[in-house]
Amino acid sequence: MIDFGLCKTLWQDWLKESALPLWSQYGFDRSRTLYHERLTFEGTPVLLPELRLMVQARQVATYCRAALDGVHDAAEQAIDCLEEIGRRYHGSDGEKGWIFSLAPDGRPGNRTRDLYAHAFILFGYAWAYRLTGNGTYLATARQTVLEIDLIFKAENGGYRDAMPTPDMIRRQNPHMHLLEAYLALFEVSSDSFYLDYARQIVALALKHFIDPGSGMLLEYFDSKWIPLQPAGQNRVEPGHLFEWSWLFTEYCTLASGESHEDALLRVADGLFQTGSRHGTAPDTADVYDAITESGTQLELSTRIWPQTEFMRLLCQRLKNGLPCDRRLLSMQATRFFTLYAPARLHGGWVDRLTPDGRQLVDYMPASSLYHIYGAAREIARVSVTQEQTAVSAGL
Repeated sequence: MIDFGLCKTLWQDWLKESALPLWSQYGFDRSRTLYHERLTFEGTPVLLPELRLMVQARQVATYCRAALDGVHDAAEQAIDCLEEIGRRYHGSDGEKGWIFSLAPDGRPGNRTRDLYAHAFILFGYAWAYRLTGNGTYLATARQTVLEIDLIFKAENGGYRDAMPTPDMIRRQNPHMHLLEAYLALFEVSSDSFYLDYARQIVALALKHFIDPGSGMLLEYFDSKWIPLQPAGQNRVEPGHLFEWSWLFTEYCTLASGESHEDALLRVADGLFQTGSRHGTAPDTADVYDAITESGTQLELSTRIWPQTEFMRLLCQRLKNGLPCDRRLLSMQATRFFTLYAPARLHGGWVDRLTPDGRQLVDYMPASSLYHIYGAAREIARVSVTQEQTAVSAGL
């Protein structure tokens, strides 16, 4: 297995020399000033009927952070893309909010207002503001927050997933990414406006998303936040358990001193422990796609993003001196660079695998880079000294 020092070096070299250059060069359409959604394994763009706002915003945020971190400088390209996004997606059909996707001719494609996509454009503006100091980006973010309230606000707390509403199902996932966006905006601006919104999402999650019996965070609910399926049969995605655990801990760091901080950190630890116990393969530490709150495995296939979220959380715990089996990180890193991002793809990745390690897709989705860079960023924050301290403590 890869030791931690080598793990840090591998990640840094792979990002700097392969992954980030691949997507800023071959993954960027200079004729449209927008990012491609997919590449073939040979690095050729896969042309799609529409380009989603979510993917554009994720790429902007990733390249802004990479520039800030001194890992890869494609900042001008990312900011140019953000300016184009603002022109093409924000209210371009004459209505409030952001359209879901853009047609090939540059006109609105799918005009649905999607909460998940709105969360990511907020995330993109947060990191663009941190990079440039351009106050217009914060102003647009605040306007978007108010538009989210206007468009998506639902009875019984939280938000609808989309407008027009395709169904009455409430999903935790877009709320998770809203929390992420609000925390990023608070981090870069110190404006309590965003922390107040983050606090509301945290309260909603604690009240409705986490099953009190199992400690699992469920995916789907009805309009009153009642789980959709009978007890023990609800979908749980271990990757989301790890994302929420990371976010709850990040919230406590940014909102330091709040009265319920200790309780929230216990919830975060519980999500990590539960996800590790029931949501990962005991022999490989691969994170399953889905289980139930009773621990039954629903989908044994694996995607790249849950693996990166597990690594990100493991590193956060190491950094914070929390109990963490460092061997899990070594196992994950080894399998990441063997199965998901092998050298033959020159900075690319395999998004989805069968339980026995066979590829399930024949392209590379751009959307994975956001998850990958998030993990790499956390790995970079853990010093070798911190990891050695964990070894000495037997963590």
